[in-house]
Amino acid sequence: MGNGVREGPVEFQRDVEPVTARIPAEDNQEKKKVLNSLMSGALAGAVAKTAVAPLDRTKIMFQVSSKRFSAKEAYRLIYHTYLNEGFWSLWRGNSATMVRVIPYAAIQFCAHEEYKQILGNYYGFQGKALTPFPRFIAGSLAGTTAAMVTYPLDMVRARMAVTPKEMYSSIVHVFIRISREEGLKTLYRGFTPTILGVIPYAGLSFFTYETLKKVHAEHSGKAQPSPPERLLFGACAGLIGQSASYPLDVVRRRMQTAGVLGHTYSSILLTMQDIVREEGLIRGLYKGLSMNWVKGPIAVGISFTTFDLTQILLRKLQHGPGLER
Repeated sequence: MGNGVREGPVEFQRDVEPVTARIPAEDNQEKKKVLNSLMSGALAGAVAKTAVAPLDRTKIMFQVSSKRFSAKEAYRLIYHTYLNEGFWSLWRGNSATMVRVIPYAAIQFCAHEEYKQILGNYYGFQGKALTPFPRFIAGSLAGTTAAMVTYPLDMVRARMAVTPKEMYSSIVHVFIRISREEGLKTLYRGFTPTILGVIPYAGLSFFTYETLKKVHAEHSGKAQPSPPERLLFGACAGLIGQSASYPLDVVRRRMQTAGVLGHTYSSILLTMQDIVREEGLIRGLYKGLSMNWVKGPIAVGISFTTFDLTQILLRKLQHGPGLER
């Protein structure tokens, strides 16, 4: 009995000391993880969007006009823009894109990592891959979170993409003119179709990419896919995600640019009706989709690959070799 009393405090101290020492370390690791995700996401978004900026601007210009889309017309528009406005005009609006996409991608990728962890804990998948439904929900929530925070910047970028440089001299100028001439609420015009489009787009994109990585690991026996395989998985994710949400993307662009193109669109349904009545279902709501099948998979593939590889690099720099995603 006496021996038991003497040993009790010793056992208690041995159990408690590691716990108190571990709490600050865990908090520090969590902060590093969040910071790594933000940095990796920001770089991923910037690299991907810059790579496809000329195609993106061309797609937007077709989306907001009643002109029929074709590969020939797209090439002609790019060529005429180059001749009339110069080579760098193909990247017009990209500065606004960067102002938006860097925080958007940083928030989206970081939020996705956090939502995966939260859902994993909730469903009891700690340390394991999520099942399909939570995997889709994590992607949808991540995209919705990022879109809600950065939407006004997307509106500004769309305005700069479809107007001559004389109309808006800078990002700040766009904000000032919209606020004065159309009201602050205009900065959120098209917000509803954006969110409705982001849910399937982000959900399916992250779901497809994570699923392909999981299937690859199960069938190849390799823990990590190679960079070309990551690009391919990301391309598939972009193709599926953007195809599913494309009509809402067209509606969003029409509503965002209505003020400078002489249109009035009061709701999603009325905008869709006008587009279908004037241009047809496929030619209207899916205008430019074939271009998206070129630029979308490239952009999403580059984005996912850049994020993963940057995460791996940062972890190696912090913890030494041997740690991979």
